[in-house]
Amino acid sequence: MRAVLQRASRASVVVDGVEVAGFDRQGIVALVGVTHGDGPTEAAFIARKIADVRILDGEQSVADAAAPVIVVSQFTLYGDARKGRRPTWVAAAPGPAAEPLVDEVVARLRASGIEVGTGVFGAHMDVSLTNDGPMTLLLET
Repeated sequence: MRAVLQRASRASVVVDGVEVAGFDRQGIVALVGVTHGDGPTEAAFIARKIADVRILDGEQSVADAAAPVIVVSQFTLYGDARKGRRPTWVAAAPGPAAEPLVDEVVARLRASGIEVGTGVFGAHMDVSLTNDGPMTLLLET
């Protein structure tokens, strides 16, 4: 499992012209990708890291600062463009395997008391954010 965390001062996710998630204070946008063989252990690891990594102002974590998180499923994190000009997505888990694991990440964050918004799995989304810093971090299990 991979996650790209971006510290943002504001962010939103829009699907079909409707905002489905957003925040206007410092928080994290987490793009989450699932690969073959990932399971609940990897989901728990990624959720714990999203909650506890200290990348907010004052070296605080999301849990410390009661900051919001938007989780967006993104199979393209497992794209491979080493050969040719067209990426391959064979390392990305198929939707029926990936969706429950992304949902598990969200559920674990919410169970920790973190405010979590989400994209819509499999939908075309407009994800907007103001990267604060800029600060971008790659997590991988």
